[in-house]
Amino acid sequence: MPEVSIVTPVDGSTYATRPVCSDADLERALAAARIGQIGWAASNLTDRAAACTAFVDRVVAMSDPIVDELAWQMGRPVKYGGGELRGFAERGHHMISIAESSLAPLVSDPLDGFDRWIAREPLGLVLVIAPWNYPLLTAVNSIVPALMAGNAVVLKHAGQTLLVGERLQLAADAAGIPAGVFTNLVLSHQQVGRVLAEGRVDRVNFTGSVEAGRTIERAAAGTFTGVGLELGGKDPAYVRSDADIAFAAAGIADGAFFNSGQSCCGIERVYVDRSLFDEFIDALVAEGRALTLGDPTDAHTTIGPMVTPRAADGVRRQLSAAAEAGAHGLIGASDRGWETDTGSPYLDPEILIDVDHDMAVMTEETFGPVVGVMPVDSDDEAITMMNDSNYGLSASIWTADADAARSIGGRLQTGTVFMNRADYLDPSLAWTGVKDTGKGITLSPLGYGMLTRAKSYHFRLTTPGVS
Repeated sequence: MPEVSIVTPVDGSTYATRPVCSDADLERALAAARIGQIGWAASNLTDRAAACTAFVDRVVAMSDPIVDELAWQMGRPVKYGGGELRGFAERGHHMISIAESSLAPLVSDPLDGFDRWIAREPLGLVLVIAPWNYPLLTAVNSIVPALMAGNAVVLKHAGQTLLVGERLQLAADAAGIPAGVFTNLVLSHQQVGRVLAEGRVDRVNFTGSVEAGRTIERAAAGTFTGVGLELGGKDPAYVRSDADIAFAAAGIADGAFFNSGQSCCGIERVYVDRSLFDEFIDALVAEGRALTLGDPTDAHTTIGPMVTPRAADGVRRQLSAAAEAGAHGLIGASDRGWETDTGSPYLDPEILIDVDHDMAVMTEETFGPVVGVMPVDSDDEAITMMNDSNYGLSASIWTADADAARSIGGRLQTGTVFMNRADYLDPSLAWTGVKDTGKGITLSPLGYGMLTRAKSYHFRLTTPGVS
């Protein structure tokens, strides 16, 4: 039977191995999900909320082992592992709290002799394909609202973070979610493709790379299966002339380097008003140099390895190409020397200056602890540069002028506009993107719209000629 192994970025050893689900077990799981979903959808929303609340709380109760497992599976320092659990709880509890209002019928204006309303019904079976970089946060965005809406969920977690899927299954079972309603499976890419091509699920929510998203969409083509895609990003930040430099530098450094830069909504390029450029660069470099690269299981480490040596080498190639084109690194190139570390997942944070949009590091997703910084002379120039991208997930504006931020934000081609913060998902707002970042919505009441179908009711209350 084929297996999937987790090779830890900590030291390159094999951390865990799991067998791929057999085709027969996959068939049984899909059948059980269909059966379980019927009773789950018919259950009281209050009962579903109680079970989903218990599910979220059970996950959080496993915080200590999960934080340690995350460090070994994908390299996030244990110092920060608890933050993902807190975010998981915040999003999960919020989506539970708004379920009743989000799923409530839409009642039409009164019309004598008629009742008219639009109900929200579950889609049926939702396949959630979760990534390794935020393995709990991305999963909860779909799992909890899908369950609250009355769907059954099959989870296929990334091969690098298989243990997260197992933890979620343990929590669901302990919370009393009925058999078949939530199922974690270790699936091959071929099995996922077949499930989609055969129309075996009613929706797939995928988070991952653009190319993988295209593969998902092609596999589901012609089946009318709903497809939600959260894909790549090349998120910009703009530091206006009225920004608080120290505050902006700290926030942008966090947005660029947290999780070793492996965040779809991490800051990868910065545009700074020319009058602040030198001072901002000094502050940003100080923030970057304050990070401690090392073993993520060490409580003192503040930036861990990238997920694989291959991923780190991809970033190194982008850095080398930028350097050959005239860019200058201000941290890693002068300290450890990223040019000579090929084959290691450990990569220092890097800040590049003398960059432009002819360089891949400013136009293509880096997904590593690297940020390029360019000076600009006006809001208009900043907007032009920020929109010069195939991606559009989030953008941040660092300014003391909220009116200016609203005006600039209205002209940005992005899913979320931040002012004086970045790299954060507010569950009360829609998480969505434009261009190659994908399509669909998670979180907020609009997220429930993606996981339900509309059903209209038009009742004539009296029959003409009948008393």
